[in-house]
Amino acid sequence: DQITLPERNLFSSSEEYFGVLYHELVHSTGHSSRLDREGVATPQQFASESYSKEELIAEMGAGYLNNYTGILDQNLLENSAAYIQNWLNELRNDKQLLIEAASKAQKAVDYILNECPF
Repeated sequence: DQITLPERNLFSSSEEYFGVLYHELVHSTGHSSRLDREGVATPQQFASESYSKEELIAEMGAGYLNNYTGILDQNLLENSAAYIQNWLNELRNDKQLLIEAASKAQKAVDYILNECPF
């Protein structure tokens, strides 16, 4: 496994760099050997429903990690909210979406922080 990001100096702040890293870390938990989420464990078409849900999960999880690590500043919050809103627009017909995504994001964060009971 490997997460590759652009060099740190290409980001406008350390907070933005780590925000992107956390987003990608949350994606990594969806692998079939971890939490086995549909949007990661099987190939998805860009902007498909499962792809959109996975993006929402990753961004919500990144937000949790941003807050957990104390780097959640106004800029990160605004960027994250805009990104989440974009994917919510794709999924507006799913009434269970936010609860499901929040739950899966929390499971991903627990996995990352090694707090899962399994």
